[in-house]
Amino acid sequence: MTQSPSMTHMGYDPGHCWYYLLGGKVLSPKQIKLRTLASGYKGYAAEDIGEAHLKAEPKRSSALRHLKAKFETDLKRDISRYRECALALHRFRKANPPLTERPKCANDVHMNISLKHNHIVNDFAHLIYLNELLNQQGDLFSF
Repeated sequence: MTQSPSMTHMGYDPGHCWYYLLGGKVLSPKQIKLRTLASGYKGYAAEDIGEAHLKAEPKRSSALRHLKAKFETDLKRDISRYRECALALHRFRKANPPLTERPKCANDVHMNISLKHNHIVNDFAHLIYLNELLNQQGDLFSF
């Protein structure tokens, strides 16, 4: 498996708007997924997913599949918007010269892509966690 590259730029990671403001590289969805997998992060809804996993069958599988479908839909939507944000950032960088002095604040284009990056991280974290739970075989002898 390919190692996730160390993704910081001038002390900031891709979840922070200054990463992009200071010239950080836009990550591909695959790179975001690898970083999320390596981090072990389970997402903001980890507690809700864990509670769904505690339900008795068949409600457990149904609840987990429902959550998986929701987060798959969210991921597709977020990746689409992320691509729009990456294009906007590319155009912004092309139209504006590189910074020669320390900036005072980030532009909306930098905020937008950092926030969408974070949404994708959460989507991947939820899906990774859900897949782990769905792949566990239930106890065949539990009543």
